[in-house]
Amino acid sequence: MGDTTLRELVYGKGAHVDPIACVEDISADVAASTVDGCPHSIWQIVEHMNYWMEYDLGKIGGENTAYPEQAIESWPAHPEPASEEQWHAVRHRLEHRLSRLAELANSDDEEMERTVSNLGFAHAPRSSNVYRMLWQLAIHNSYHVGQIALLRRQLGKWPPRRGGDTW
Repeated sequence: MGDTTLRELVYGKGAHVDPIACVEDISADVAASTVDGCPHSIWQIVEHMNYWMEYDLGKIGGENTAYPEQAIESWPAHPEPASEEQWHAVRHRLEHRLSRLAELANSDDEEMERTVSNLGFAHAPRSSNVYRMLWQLAIHNSYHVGQIALLRRQLGKWPPRRGGDTW
């Protein structure tokens, strides 16, 4: 059971960059660096990914967390100062959440089709199912990992130690 393509996408197979490989070999200083014209650092992007994975995994698990009133609530402030210990914790949360997504991608059909309610704004709630939510998270992560790859290129830190397309 489960969805092999979804499991592979969580960890960046095919045309998608591995999110862990994309951040594991950069320092806190690089992760917190900003690039002219880009509103967020790599650190902030990873924390944004963590935010939405935590939110959606919580909803899948039955939590009734309120949807943010404004998009900025899912974006952290710029880390000042950027410590290696804090950056390690951010990366650890990313790895843990990705692992949970991969586990859920192994779920049986009944679990994948299970309805998840109370998504979105309180005044306009909607529902989905586990399968669609996992795909949404995987695509959301892939989008932002692409941003991280671009920022790494702009910072002269591409490719990652484990490799990555350079063409």
